[in-house]
Amino acid sequence: MQNLQHFIERKAYNIRVSSLQMTTMAGSGHPTSCLSAADIVATLFFYGMHFDPDHFDNPNNDRFILSKGHAAPVLYAAWKELGKVTEQELMTYRDIHSNLEGHPTLRFPYAEVATGSLGMGLSIGAGMALVAKMDKRSARTYVLMGDSELTEGSIWEAAEIAAQYKLDNLIGIVDCNRLGQSTQTMHEWHTQRYADKFEAFGWKAIVVDGHDVHHLMGAFDKAREVEDRPVMIIAKTIKGYGLKDVENKQGFHGKAFSKEQLNTELAELEKRFPQAAAYNASFETGLRPPQDDRGPGGKECSDIQMVEPHYKVGESIATRKAYGDALAALGPRCKTIVSLDAEVKNSTYAEIFAEKYPERFFQCYIAEQNMVSMGVGMERRGKIPFISTFGAFFSRAHDQVRMAAIGNAALRLVGSHAGVSIGQDGPSQMALEDIAIMRALPGSIVLYPSDGVSTYRLVSQMAQYNDGITYLRTTRMDTPVRYALHEEFSIGGCKVLVESEKDQVCIVAAGVTLVEAMKAYEQLSKEGISIAVIDLYSIKPLDHDTLLRVGTQAKKRIITVEDHYREGGLGEAVLYALRNTGITIQCLAVTQLPRSGKPEELLAIMGIDAAGIIRAVKAIKQ
Repeated sequence: MQNLQHFIERKAYNIRVSSLQMTTMAGSGHPTSCLSAADIVATLFFYGMHFDPDHFDNPNNDRFILSKGHAAPVLYAAWKELGKVTEQELMTYRDIHSNLEGHPTLRFPYAEVATGSLGMGLSIGAGMALVAKMDKRSARTYVLMGDSELTEGSIWEAAEIAAQYKLDNLIGIVDCNRLGQSTQTMHEWHTQRYADKFEAFGWKAIVVDGHDVHHLMGAFDKAREVEDRPVMIIAKTIKGYGLKDVENKQGFHGKAFSKEQLNTELAELEKRFPQAAAYNASFETGLRPPQDDRGPGGKECSDIQMVEPHYKVGESIATRKAYGDALAALGPRCKTIVSLDAEVKNSTYAEIFAEKYPERFFQCYIAEQNMVSMGVGMERRGKIPFISTFGAFFSRAHDQVRMAAIGNAALRLVGSHAGVSIGQDGPSQMALEDIAIMRALPGSIVLYPSDGVSTYRLVSQMAQYNDGITYLRTTRMDTPVRYALHEEFSIGGCKVLVESEKDQVCIVAAGVTLVEAMKAYEQLSKEGISIAVIDLYSIKPLDHDTLLRVGTQAKKRIITVEDHYREGGLGEAVLYALRNTGITIQCLAVTQLPRSGKPEELLAIMGIDAAGIIRAVKAIKQ
């Protein structure tokens, strides 16, 4: 055991040296944050975790999430010590052509997730741990956090849900180094305060010296013995540990040493840790996990053949209800689908899936930030997460959604109660920014169906899209079923409902405003005014060619109509797509703060009902 301890101490020393060299070569980074965490990371990678570095995708591997992503050099350096990253590659840290970025992303093949925005790692770890429980894997998930990020509310959302689900395969570690970026942390080195908090949330807390490898090994041993609750190891550390000039001193966060300073600091490390610096023996840790004949499994579901929905043209059904029907229909055909809901399953209709497949439904309660990041963890471990809540409340979790996009996580987000058409509940419940938020994400898909059939078909398309985030916008109110059951809907498409060579204007709408557009079409037809109507159910990507063709035929006039704020919505998407084409485009949208009222009253006030569309058509054609 003593030889193993010396071996780990040497690895920690090497990680410190590499972290200093990398940040100096880059001219930026967070070396002092790496120095405090080096002993923790070395003990984890060469003792605490059971994993096979030669088979990173082994589903029984323990997983490591660096929630304090600014300490990325310790992650890269650890994999260098495992022989998977070369010295030359390390020195490309933060270079434009390098996969070793300032904060980890999936461009680095041994990163579990993208991190950097603090407070998310524990939620992601909870998602991974849940999957291991579901699949009866031996894997544990380890999450290394900084003490500064413990003030993030999402940490405590994760702490509560992990205890609720008795995730004894989730082990958190707090690098308690006392110093944040610009000030001391809230509790500084009062480690027992942190321990008491986690104990109060239902965790087993272990306080340890974060620079004593022997004590760290003991803490990880104890953590593996705990049953029916997660474990939090509070490791007391010193920021800048090993360099007396910066240890426990403010003002060195995010500052690399100059090339002139580097040799001095490396000499200081060697002087400080002479035994570790001199140790040169190898040691086989033997911590590889058992093999599993079941294999890793796959998250992809393709060529899904769903049962036909029991909808009839002309009957009314809310698209949120059609979402619930579709998700339940996918259940037996794609067994990697899981559903996460924020305690509104009877409004989002995720309850239909929950009733049929309770083992794959996860109640996340009113904690949307944690819910989204849990979904990231589940997606990374092979599941297809559908995550639902009111569309307005995804704005609370926007940072988690943004980080999921940076990590290229294929989340399926479903936001119900969109727009002023929800009625009397008022503006706090109305999703009016959601299209803009989701459109801005790299690689995202934004869908806004208008009836039960289109919703049902598009949910199937979402399940098969694995290249980024998909967002489905559903409505509270019932809308008439317009499409026949056999109708197909593809991502990036649209439907031309009516058109003719006599069209004066083309109306582009989606969701509830498509219903209003068709009412306007019928009234205008009686007055001898011909208009085209397009159902732009796919807002991103959108069907540029069809919009251009129909808009050009309609005397180069388009009116967009949406139950969303003008900024960033459907209208601006069409405007951008058809820029420089000579088509005149007018955008009807919500342009003022709404209030409680009946849906039809609110649509009328905002000028996005049939009467508002008719007024706009008559004005634009004059």
